[in-house]
This record gives sequence, C-alpha cells and structure tokens, in this order.
Amino acid sequence: MQAEENLGMVMIFTLVTAVQEKLNEIVDAMKNRREEEKLRKEKEAEEAEKVAFQGTVVTIENFLAWKAKFDLEMAEFRRKKQKEEEQAGKPKLTGKQLFERDHNLDTSDIQFLEDGGNNVEVDESLFQDIEDLDLDEDVPIFDPLEMDSD
Repeated sequence: MQAEENLGMVMIFTLVTAVQEKLNEIVDAMKNRREEEKLRKEKEAEEAEKVAFQGTVVTIENFLAWKAKFDLEMAEFRRKKQKEEEQAGKPKLTGKQLFERDHNLDTSDIQFLEDGGNNVEVDESLFQDIEDLDLDEDVPIFDPLEMDSD
C-alpha cells in the first residue's frame, strides 16, 4: 500500500521506514502477549498455591473419620512389623514394647523397693574422724578479676 502511494517518487527510505514501524508493532505485540502469558501463569500458580495451603477444613466428623482410618493403618503396620520380626527370629524388644506387653513390669520396681530393695547399709565409721581431717583453710579462693590486674 505504501509503495502504491509513493509511485514515481524516491521511495526506498519511505518503504524501509514503513517496514520498520510494522516490525516494531509486531515485536511490541509479541512482547505484550508474552508478558500477559507470564502474568497469567504466575496468577494461576499463585491460585494453585493458595488452594494447596488452604486444604480441607477440619470438623469433628472429618477428624473422627481420619482417626479411625489412621488407627486401622497403624494397627496393620504394627502387625506387619511384628510378623517380620517373628520371621527374622527372636525379636529384641525395646523398653517401651516390654512395658506394653508385660504389665507386671509397671509395678516391679515398687515391689522391689517394698521387698527390701531400699535397705542401704552405711559404714558410719568412715565419717567418725571427719573433724580430724586436715583441710587447708589457707588455700586462696580463685578470683578471675585478680588475674587481669597483673
């Protein structure tokens, strides 16, 4: 169109200028589309993040349903773990497991103390001559402030 308007005139400069303007418009449109796409993706990511952090509202019913399911899963996990230990040989139990399985251990220490486990014999002869001990009272007391004064 620009060429037809300038027919018969020196038009190289006019045509090049027109092409440059059209190219600039195209490049600007591409930049705008890229920026809009980038902003749209950022907004979508932000919305997805909000949804991920929002999660499910906890109600008594939801919690009780989750708790029942969780308890079943944990019981199944314990059964599997116990079977694996039994298949591997005699399991070495932890202190907690021992107390959970044998409730007599809960009171065994109390019974030990009641049966005479607290009878401690003290040899009082070791303390009779405590006054005769030679304790140096002339030993200076350490004072860190005196060290800095030198």
